[in-house]
Amino acid sequence: MSNLDLSVSSFLQDGFNLKNHLINFLQINNDQLEQRLLKAVDDLAALHPGAFNKNDADDFYEDKVGDAHLIDLASWHLNSSNYIADTLRLQQNFAYGKVLDFGGGIGTHALAASFLSKVEHVWFVDLNPQNRSFVEQRAKQLGIEDQISVHRDLESISNVIFDSVICLDVLEHLPDPSKQLEIFLQRLSQEGIVLMNWYFYKGKNGEYPFHFDDPDIIEKFFITLQSNYIEVFHPFLITTRAYKKFRKLI
Repeated sequence: MSNLDLSVSSFLQDGFNLKNHLINFLQINNDQLEQRLLKAVDDLAALHPGAFNKNDADDFYEDKVGDAHLIDLASWHLNSSNYIADTLRLQQNFAYGKVLDFGGGIGTHALAASFLSKVEHVWFVDLNPQNRSFVEQRAKQLGIEDQISVHRDLESISNVIFDSVICLDVLEHLPDPSKQLEIFLQRLSQEGIVLMNWYFYKGKNGEYPFHFDDPDIIEKFFITLQSNYIEVFHPFLITTRAYKKFRKLI
């Protein structure tokens, strides 16, 4: 059986043993976990401060959101496992060499990437200290701690040029996603690949209050994207897209 079969089938079975990892990490029982998973979206939304200052976004995710984001992401990955599985299949098709999982959350894609024979090493980056600690624990429990490095930010690994960048469900949380596209471009190898998606929408009833949806931000984002990246076709019917550096034809 291939690494892809092992990775995706394992995820579809139990999210890489996600519930047990959460129970151990949070020191709660299964019933308590199930209750928290049921209320995950509402509990996270309740933490929103109202007028969300763009300049305070980093501080919020690092210092205030706590483990609510961890539970919310776990609920999303468990309840949308077929969709997440396709993003893992996409990652398997493209990821190689030095891999960056930027804003990697609960570590699903970092863990899966570490299983791939074409991947040399995975750098997991996330502002939330709870997420970082959780992914470190998961990697140890899965016996792959040597394949994954956990970091708060890209500045702490400034000497690495990446062959693959994974950035899923992150850009809409950034006050300046265009700047992040430019940073990825600087840190990407010449033939490197970026897998990313975005959702610049607060929801019909404001159910995604943490997402930025300012039209000027969105327009600048797409101008930056289209000026610097070219899309690479893939057959999966998901929102995640694949990009390489744009090179002008002479």
